[in-house]
Amino acid sequence: MSDLTTLLEVGGPVAALGGGAAYARAKHPAAYWSTVGLPVSTVRLLSTYGSVMEACGLTVAPSRLRVLAARAMTRREVRPVPPRRGLLRPTTTGLRIRLRLAPGQEPADFAASAERLRHAWGVHAVYVTPVKPGVIELRLVGYDVLRRVRMPRKVAGGFLQVPVALREDATPFVRDYRTIPHQLTLGATLSGKSMYLRHLIAGLAPQPVALVGIDCKRGVELAPFAPRLSALATDPEQAAELLPVLVKEMEDRYDLIKARQGIAPGTPDEEITSDIWGLPEHERPVPVVLFVDEVAELFLVATKKDEERRDEMVTQLIRLAQLGRAAGMYLEVCGQRFGAELGKGATMLRAQLTGRVCHRVNDEASAKMALGDIAPEAVMAACSIPPERPGLAVAGDTSGGWSRIRTPYLSLTDAAETCRTSAGLVPDLPALEPFRPDVPERPVEHAAPVVLPHPVTD
Repeated sequence: MSDLTTLLEVGGPVAALGGGAAYARAKHPAAYWSTVGLPVSTVRLLSTYGSVMEACGLTVAPSRLRVLAARAMTRREVRPVPPRRGLLRPTTTGLRIRLRLAPGQEPADFAASAERLRHAWGVHAVYVTPVKPGVIELRLVGYDVLRRVRMPRKVAGGFLQVPVALREDATPFVRDYRTIPHQLTLGATLSGKSMYLRHLIAGLAPQPVALVGIDCKRGVELAPFAPRLSALATDPEQAAELLPVLVKEMEDRYDLIKARQGIAPGTPDEEITSDIWGLPEHERPVPVVLFVDEVAELFLVATKKDEERRDEMVTQLIRLAQLGRAAGMYLEVCGQRFGAELGKGATMLRAQLTGRVCHRVNDEASAKMALGDIAPEAVMAACSIPPERPGLAVAGDTSGGWSRIRTPYLSLTDAAETCRTSAGLVPDLPALEPFRPDVPERPVEHAAPVVLPHPVTD
């Protein structure tokens, strides 16, 4: 009986602790990492650092001076030397450590061994980032941060910068319109494309910018944000009227820039500009962000009569993509399907869209159209997105870099409320006033009477 009591006294708490840890790891991975995973991984990394580096081929032969000193003092054979490491810096999602590369090493050597390092140290993923010549940073991620997205509390943002998603290395994905002016976003139904667009609009709504929408789904995607929109077209006919106005606005801004460039010889260099950001603040026009949802609808025609209108719209979109950056006009082109078979101008338009975000798509051709000119492995990553993970996407740009991202959940009610409270920031653009969407007034909620009325009886 005493043995059974001892077993219960010792085994009960151990079983409860193990079960609690297993539950936390499955349901609350962040809490599990902070309490269990971080200490275990730290001990494992510090105790096996040298042997793991040697097994991965990331060590180098010691210097001649070190060999002579070791033989003179210990008369033992000197082992290969691993890179010198810095201090471990724990985070809420993993660990960060900086390494000074040995002579002859490069960051690509460590990137090629990232999978082996992940298994050796028992973490979810290992990412390599060059810091400066001769120094890299290893970012160890303790768990799958894309399974349940939690954006960092502090994100470095700014004007025309929107933290819209989380990368797989636990860093925020920030949509920066000054760096990447135009972007193509693709995604099938229920892939999370609308959520991504919702985050962009909600993030830009409190900023002093003009938001313009072309929603060929009869406005069902962008109509809830009407209080913050300066213009909205809900079908190709209205889009055909709106796009020339935007092109004319762009040309007027170029005239303003050229007028500024017609300057006297004694003008200081800092007053010479080639875009609106070099203009004085009181002369600078407000930036314009154009959201185009279901871009394929602008290309499709039912009769030959519509071909001329289609060609004009596509030409105007291409002109905005080619020349809009200097005028402070940016494009966010979205759709379920995008390919060369849409017609003349599709490939030319894609070539002007620097940023690419591809959610789950229904065909490989759309993924190739979005990411094929960036990296073949990005296309394979986009085609392997499972349907049960909406919001997961592959983001890249024409520089060749790409990564997996996932957008956190944002309800339509919260996004619409953000646009409603920011309605006073809609800039004054007279050219877009005819396209301003009608905003229905919210019904007045009457308070319930304090005293309930009673019927009058004889």
